[in-house]
Amino acid sequence: MCTRYYIKKEDPVYVPIIRASERSPLYERFQADTGKTMITSGEIRPTDIVPVLASNKNGKLSAYPMRWGVHMADNRLLFNARSETAGIKPFFREDWERRRCIVPASFYYEWNHQGTGKKAAEKYSIHPSGSSITWLCGLYRFENDLPYFVILTRAPEGDLKNIHDRMPLILPEGLVKEWIRPETDPSILLNAALTDMVMERAE
Repeated sequence: MCTRYYIKKEDPVYVPIIRASERSPLYERFQADTGKTMITSGEIRPTDIVPVLASNKNGKLSAYPMRWGVHMADNRLLFNARSETAGIKPFFREDWERRRCIVPASFYYEWNHQGTGKKAAEKYSIHPSGSSITWLCGLYRFENDLPYFVILTRAPEGDLKNIHDRMPLILPEGLVKEWIRPETDPSILLNAALTDMVMERAE
């Protein structure tokens, strides 16, 4: 499960991503249609508009503002989708095949409720070992001609099993472009997901 992540704007990797997102015509469209501006640093929550990587019309990696959460038929919002079933469930099948994205984060948050009670849950910041950027895999779709995304999840490995039964699907930087390519079969990249994570207690 992923319902919070964090962006360190000062990381040089983010500078071109943020600038490209701000140049996109979608930047002003989101402001006009939702009254919300894109968030480029700090703690990110569902329904926020953030920089996201996806393919452009020529299949090249580009950055765009997107809003976190897609609407279901009953107007409920979904923020995550299971990577194991997204490709076969009718709701996400087309997005899985044609509209994949990468959500860059410094780290994501998870809460350990085991034995603590919901109000006293322990909060952890989590990121891949040896990496300053966490490349979260997602799917997106258009609602009223604006892109909305979900973050894909998978079964956890190692110590993460002790705090939650899900974790985001995270790829190494070298596979980011491959993930967003429309011609890629995403299922062949699932085994390359990163599972060696660093966990730290967070405030």
